[in-house]
Amino acid sequence: MSKRYFVTGTDTEIGKTTIAAALLHAARVGGLSTAAVKPVAAGCERTSEGLRNEDALALQAECSPALAYELINPVTLEAAIAPHIAAQEEGAALTLEILAGACLQVFDRERDLTLVEGAGGWRVPLNDDELLSDLAVELKLPVVLVVGMRLGCINHALLTCQAIAADGLQLVGWVANHVDPDMSRPDENLETLKRLIKAPLLGRVPRLDNADAASVAAYLDVTPLV
Repeated sequence: MSKRYFVTGTDTEIGKTTIAAALLHAARVGGLSTAAVKPVAAGCERTSEGLRNEDALALQAECSPALAYELINPVTLEAAIAPHIAAQEEGAALTLEILAGACLQVFDRERDLTLVEGAGGWRVPLNDDELLSDLAVELKLPVVLVVGMRLGCINHALLTCQAIAADGLQLVGWVANHVDPDMSRPDENLETLKRLIKAPLLGRVPRLDNADAASVAAYLDVTPLV
């Protein structure tokens, strides 16, 4: 049976793509078919094939069977800024309808595990009326939360958990990703999060010199998702 999840984070630059790619890798090497969608990506580079985003390419590498880039990342924005601002400046259409339709095209592939990765945190605007979190609600996707382990993470994590619940969605698991190697009292912070987040901890990822999908997958348990 196909399983589909929305991957969000407590903030931007806390390793959502790293964790999503690693979860897909773990499923793929376990013999499962995989797919990913990065509906909107801001911070794309111009190539001979068009605009390409590093995160979307990382997800594409873990899709099996392979998926075309345009399916994985339907809305590409060049500026590495808030997506709704980049879309306004670049004249790109960024709506819930467009993103939901793109996700459904990938869902039609019926892969064993499909991950939809958000941008930034949970409450990211698409336009003046819609949020990226509305996409998870529209598609009724359970949520995986990546917690960037650094000062302030407890507040950010609990507020995000509350927002997910307020939107009527299920938090099915979370990952502690150590983005700050100098964080004070990391173990104590982790224990607090484990007590207060009412969902399984899928893994604790240390700061790695080589954080590729295979290396990170070793620290994760994909079993609850598949």
